[in-house]
Amino acid sequence: MRPAPGEVLHFSDDPTIRIFRPHVAKTSMQATPYVWAVGHDRAPDYWFPRQCPRAMAWVGPSTTPADRDRIIGAGSGDRVHAIEYGWLDAIRTVELYAYRLPADAFEEHDAAMVATTEVRPLGPPERVSDLFALHDEAGIQLRVLNRLHAFWAETVTSTLEWSGIRLRNARP
Repeated sequence: MRPAPGEVLHFSDDPTIRIFRPHVAKTSMQATPYVWAVGHDRAPDYWFPRQCPRAMAWVGPSTTPADRDRIIGAGSGDRVHAIEYGWLDAIRTVELYAYRLPADAFEEHDAAMVATTEVRPLGPPERVSDLFALHDEAGIQLRVLNRLHAFWAETVTSTLEWSGIRLRNARP
């Protein structure tokens, strides 16, 4: 589940969106209203239920072999996504949809793509099926932990590239 050339994706649990309107997210530190989407490389960050906390790490140009082996694991690929056990059932049962949006309406903003005008999907939303299979097919290790915080603390001080989403929802 990745965008085709000329597209970006927006993932949602709502299959009824007809027009995406710019808004300020409740957790945003910026006042500019946006429509949010992701490109090819960051689409896997959203192969989760919306509120699921996840910590992700991947090999980048400055990653040391020692950090790769310590965080991702020797022989375990180039990327790992970590979640907590309490989210396994939600990952199995979530009804997640991907909206394909025209890339020319968006510009890069950090790791995301944003638009400041209304955007219409290119077609109906697509049901995102087995999230475990998506990770497997993409060669992304999916790690299940009791708590994310220790993994996150090690990740952000490493030479890996990383992203954390909804970490406020992780167990204390």
